[in-house]
Amino acid sequence: MKNITVIGCGRWGSFIAYYLDMIGKNVTLYGRESSSDFMRFKETRTNGKVVLKESLILESNLDKALENDTIVISINSQGLRGLMEEIKDKDVKKKTFILCMKGLEISTGKRLSEVVKEFMGEDCRVAVWIGPGHVEEFVKGVPNCMVIDSSISELKKELVEEFSSRLIRFYYGSDLIGNEIGAASKNVIGIAAGMLDGLGLSSLKGALMSRGTIEISRFIKAMGGKEISAYGLCHLGDYEATVFSEHSHNRMFGELYVKKEKYNSLAEGYYTVKAMMKIAKDKNIELPICETVYNILYENKDPLESLNKLFLRSIKNEFLV
Repeated sequence: MKNITVIGCGRWGSFIAYYLDMIGKNVTLYGRESSSDFMRFKETRTNGKVVLKESLILESNLDKALENDTIVISINSQGLRGLMEEIKDKDVKKKTFILCMKGLEISTGKRLSEVVKEFMGEDCRVAVWIGPGHVEEFVKGVPNCMVIDSSISELKKELVEEFSSRLIRFYYGSDLIGNEIGAASKNVIGIAAGMLDGLGLSSLKGALMSRGTIEISRFIKAMGGKEISAYGLCHLGDYEATVFSEHSHNRMFGELYVKKEKYNSLAEGYYTVKAMMKIAKDKNIELPICETVYNILYENKDPLESLNKLFLRSIKNEFLV
């Protein structure tokens, strides 16, 4: 697994390209000429966070970018279907796809690996790369632990061995459903945390983390995954980076939203919560935290009143679901 293409030149995609190049892979970073991020890299080789070596190829021709055997995708989750539509008729079905993105598709409620399989076939080589960590910390040499999961055991083993380094220690995932859902939904909890910060209620973030993990474990189980996955790196293990960090897009989005200030970066939790509530309604799953976030974002409910009501729900035993 030497020649790798990364599709997506945003904050995370460009770091992945930087990281894979750093550990000795031959890397191509694909972006469109219309992308300001891509053009900045072409002009300066940096986005202010990572500096790409001259050996790393910048490519705007999708056909050329897809010549490599391994395709890493790091784009807006709701744009994955469009990308797969674009590449489905090209010679890519035998390639390895690694999804470095977190979300659920709003229109179908599908996990992202399911979207890829819809186009590439159920037996395609697809894996997910998820877990905590911020570009701003990685580039300073601060290490973290992450997870690689796939329905193909051999692929998991291959990727963990190929991609592990002193900077990122990878673990083998054992629940693709739970890991994808846990990773996607932690962004919703991140938005809730930001809302608490923005309202001066940060002391409630401990309760949010506790109740949030239980809520998402219930959601994972209802979707056919393992409840314990919510307590792993995909979800609870990512809370420090999502619920507290100044670098978290979702936390910052939530904070600025309740302050009625604009936030221009991607906050995947905004889209994920819409998909989650659609699934919850269809499957009759109780998700009070996610529902509160949804109501604030999409139903224009008052944030302070809604969050106060959430934490003042009817008295019940702590661990009853």
